[in-house]
Amino acid sequence: MLECVVNISEGREDATLAALAEAAGDHLLDLHRDPDHHRSVLTLVGTAAVREVARVAVDRIDLRTHDGAHPRIGVVDVVPFVALDGSTAADALAARDAYARWSASELGVGCYLYGPERTLPEVRRAAADGRSPDVPAPTPRPGAGHTAAGQRDVLVAYNVWLADPDVELARSIARDIRAAGLRTLGLVVGDRVQVSMNLVDPDRIGPADAYDRVAARAEAAGAAVAGAELVGLLPRRALDAIPRHRWSSLDLSEERTIEARLEAIRRSPA
Repeated sequence: MLECVVNISEGREDATLAALAEAAGDHLLDLHRDPDHHRSVLTLVGTAAVREVARVAVDRIDLRTHDGAHPRIGVVDVVPFVALDGSTAADALAARDAYARWSASELGVGCYLYGPERTLPEVRRAAADGRSPDVPAPTPRPGAGHTAAGQRDVLVAYNVWLADPDVELARSIARDIRAAGLRTLGLVVGDRVQVSMNLVDPDRIGPADAYDRVAARAEAAGAAVAGAELVGLLPRRALDAIPRHRWSSLDLSEERTIEARLEAIRRSPA
């Protein structure tokens, strides 16, 4: 089984988000929206639903009029395929390549590839430098930008809010705690600031550890954290590694694990 965690550059318009969810159908495990980031994250099962979601996205969203706190290169910004139980990294890589070819030919949206060749931050730098996509579109679609199509292991997207809107402190903390298994940014989000993180090795650096690293740096600077936010889902093993009494304050719960959502789909009458 493959998971696809597609990031769409839309987090505000209810009708568009509803259309994206409808396009995903029963393959949708979770939809997380953020109006300040102007971004939504749809966690999907399989390889078919992402194509329907992408088709709706490029029909309804124009990057030329887009603004938001989160960096982006396209309407369908990031499409990573993740191997779950019963599938392999090679299966996810094949799905990535097939999606990239389809996106370029059917949507007119070229794709940068990440995975074994390079990381997602490297792709973003390449796009910012004006490098051509790895899979270019024969006829690029105006206003759609490009997509970063990837193969990766399970990661956890996690944000920690600072009590004071000090973006320089958020950026300083992000630089200080950045590590091989922890990608970080300090961002202004509306009238607040956050340390936005991808826990790319959640078995080594999980949500509790990431939160504590931010909190310790904030306290050392005479500041404090104001809360945490899980974006999307996390694997159950990452949750089980954290004492249950901390789950609520870390914005975690059993219901927000990948396994719980998969089980809910299996039990659904549909």
